[in-house]
Amino acid sequence: MARIAVIGAGMGALAAAARLAVAGHRVTVYERTGTYGGALRRFERDGFSFDTGPGLLPLPAVWRDLFVKTGKEPLERCVELVQVDPSSRHLFADGTEAVLPNASRAGVVGALDEALGPGAGQRWGDFLVRAREAWDRTRRPLLEEPLWPDWRVLAEREPYPAVPHKRLLRTRRAGTLAEIGAWELRDARLAALLESHALAHGLDPRTAPASAAVLPYMEHAFGTWYVRGGLRELARAVYERCLARRVEFRFDTEVTAVREKDGRAAGVELADGAVDEAEFVVAGVAPGVLDRLTAGTAVRGADDVPARPGAASRLAVLLALRGARPEGAAHRTVVHAPDREAELDALFGGTGAAVRPTVTVLRPDDPALIPDADHEAAVLTATVPAGTSGSEAWADQLIAAAGRAVPGLRDRLLWHEVRTPADVAEVTGAAGGAVPAPALAAAGGRLLRPANGTRTGGLFTVGGWSHPGGGLPHAGMSGALVAGLIVEGPEFRGSQ
Repeated sequence: MARIAVIGAGMGALAAAARLAVAGHRVTVYERTGTYGGALRRFERDGFSFDTGPGLLPLPAVWRDLFVKTGKEPLERCVELVQVDPSSRHLFADGTEAVLPNASRAGVVGALDEALGPGAGQRWGDFLVRAREAWDRTRRPLLEEPLWPDWRVLAEREPYPAVPHKRLLRTRRAGTLAEIGAWELRDARLAALLESHALAHGLDPRTAPASAAVLPYMEHAFGTWYVRGGLRELARAVYERCLARRVEFRFDTEVTAVREKDGRAAGVELADGAVDEAEFVVAGVAPGVLDRLTAGTAVRGADDVPARPGAASRLAVLLALRGARPEGAAHRTVVHAPDREAELDALFGGTGAAVRPTVTVLRPDDPALIPDADHEAAVLTATVPAGTSGSEAWADQLIAAAGRAVPGLRDRLLWHEVRTPADVAEVTGAAGGAVPAPALAAAGGRLLRPANGTRTGGLFTVGGWSHPGGGLPHAGMSGALVAGLIVEGPEFRGSQ
């Protein structure tokens, strides 16, 4: 039985802690803030309750597996999972609208044909078939296995089977998500639908590899889910599972250094000067924080995937509304930007201007979030550059865009709260509030994350800034991978 120090109480760190405790280790989690869950936080005011991080749960099987492996009580006994149907409503720039059912290829094909014209649904359906090939080729190495030592194979090989496209007497294949939209989907609205999945993860579809097709495929294949009471309830359930497995938590406790002895991690040093010894240290922190904790020790080598910082963050506007939620209102509506190129230039071109962005409107049908049936709680989110200031200007743009999804929105508005990149930075420690994207193949390795093991023996990294990248499913798998590497050693090859 080893003593294990876990730095941070984000979802990946909690997943690792629970699995390691079940394996018989003594696990202590050190969290510099006063609570658990990383970005899965909650804001409450006047009887209203809001998720301030992710609001929907993709691929819940990852978390079901955690609960199966760490105790007899399954996930569904700890939280109430609801499949969101319709999966999403899309309001496009030209005024057309599409409502897409959850996890139904035939239903989506029919809905897109009806909304966008004959043939649109078939093109999207054919795209999903190709996206499945990319998923099948990358699922294990990018989600279920430790990062390959020869990770450059993943960096160089594009797994998406792009359709040959003749252009100016040349045959080309789509290498980016934007090229898939232009050459294979051949409809600006389908392209916007495709690109919105990349944008939600802070990726520029003009440079995101074609393998990013797995993002909409995951939603299509495994559905979109909501946790009653908000996704903070998932964090609570995982935290309580850790407590049940006798994980010790020390909140409001900042780790200032990882102690090293004879080339191995030997414990952690705390802000008050205390030193806690440990045989293993698991760091669930952003790259800049890890560098500070290991000052003078090169835990990444020249042959490792570079720990590239994220470039995008998230802005959320929390709306308290008078009046009941209309019956039949979609849980999620995506209001697409009127000018996609202007939006992408503002987000990724360095201008940072508060243009009219793509806005996701979440309107859960959940009595736990409101003071009574005569009110509604809604959350607006948009991708913004990391370090964005002038949040009220951005917030006004989000509210204006959301008016298309919620008629009479401004008249119904009681008050609103804004959660900025600075708030994300405060919670996660990531510079500028950057949010890591999921690991993706190709693109020269730009979207791969460093391996969970480091060049310092006994020191591992977990969470969105290490393999397999950002997102709730990836966080859960990150915890599983780290636990496997510690319990089984370097021969561990992932879940079977």
